[in-house]
Amino acid sequence: MAPNCFNFMQGQIIEFSGERLTIAFPVLESYLNPGGSMQGGFITAAFDNVFGPLCQAATRTKATTTVDLYTNYHRPIFAGDELIVTASIIVKGKTKIHMTAEAYNRENKLIATASTNYMYLKPSRTGE
Repeated sequence: MAPNCFNFMQGQIIEFSGERLTIAFPVLESYLNPGGSMQGGFITAAFDNVFGPLCQAATRTKATTTVDLYTNYHRPIFAGDELIVTASIIVKGKTKIHMTAEAYNRENKLIATASTNYMYLKPSRTGE
């Protein structure tokens, strides 16, 4: 079952292959900033909505947490377009997992990039 934040953003899984996941998100009017483009926080939320499922699939546990998430914005994206996010696992260690991602629009123009580190939690802290 997908989390509410994923459902809210109406993500559609495009492709999954072990250490790589692509999800598309519609750019809705409700995501726009006063300048008319998708607010940066929603772009970062889209990245987070891809990193989380990829991490869970790779580690086979929900017992992880985000340590950091860095986003770089390259160009705006507007309502009616689609934000297509592809995340990849770069390093999967014993205590953390490092991932990067790129977000493109329908015309394959780079909108934003991101990187994150997730840390494994001890089962006693999560009830798993």
